[in-house]
Amino acid sequence: MSASHEVLWSIGEFAERAGATVKSVRFYSDRGLLPEASRSGGGHRRYGPEALERLRLIRSLRALDLSLPEVRRVLDDEDAAGRVLEEAVASRLRELGSELKTLRWREAALRLVQECPAAERAGRLRLLGAVSTPPSTASLARFWRAWLPPRMPARATAAFLEVAVPQPPDEPAPAQVLAFAGLHAMTTAPCPDGRQPQPEVHRVAGARGAAALYAGLAEAYEIAGPQLRRARNPYPGEALDAYVAAYASAYGSRDTREFRRLLAARLATGPRLDRYWELTAVVLTLPDGRPEPTPGSADDWLRAALERDNAQAA
Repeated sequence: MSASHEVLWSIGEFAERAGATVKSVRFYSDRGLLPEASRSGGGHRRYGPEALERLRLIRSLRALDLSLPEVRRVLDDEDAAGRVLEEAVASRLRELGSELKTLRWREAALRLVQECPAAERAGRLRLLGAVSTPPSTASLARFWRAWLPPRMPARATAAFLEVAVPQPPDEPAPAQVLAFAGLHAMTTAPCPDGRQPQPEVHRVAGARGAAALYAGLAEAYEIAGPQLRRARNPYPGEALDAYVAAYASAYGSRDTREFRRLLAARLATGPRLDRYWELTAVVLTLPDGRPEPTPGSADDWLRAALERDNAQAA
């Protein structure tokens, strides 16, 4: 069909045929997304079938919540339209995931306030108000970086932070929101004497020795993990041997009976972070209510195993 016989519609006719408003048609036309076939003698816009298909595609893309720049990229690059669309959709899915996580944390926080006794409401509001939504783990990471020996190798520090800093769950229960707010409050509170207490072994082992220590402890915690999940009582075995070996290396000693007695005494007088690990256990609780082992719970289990081993050998 020649151009002179092409079916053309006025903007009102076109909007009615497309099931859109005149305002939206004008909006997309003004931004160069919707082609006009021609103008009437009076300067009025005319649209053809090609524009109708184009508008349907635009509305489909906008229904997916793609932005105008993303829609333009899909429309302008016909050869790569599939790839561009995939990238745009993937980007929007990531954004939606973040938005949903934010909404779930807000919902859990609101339930936390709604369900708590009136006398506790002000305190909980203060805790929650100090935490971003969804929460950031930056304060927890700073806490541990200050606790670790200075100049510890970056790779070792990153490996330690990976197990020591709990990641906020995507769909938290109110108790998990409260626990994470507690962790934030604990890790941002000033230390009583102005500096964070550190275990003696940091001074003895130095930065590189501490890196080897925590790599060894991570191995011991991993071995002990299945026993904690089965709620087995602490006992001497492979996990305890790995635990003692890590400390023996840091102290420049050997795993002897005397060293095990000295180690138990040193660990008993070292700084404790029980509250941190208690809160972490709540944050990491699985949806079915089962607690996940933490470095803190694994360390407690291994210390108890050490005490039992020493008692049996006495």
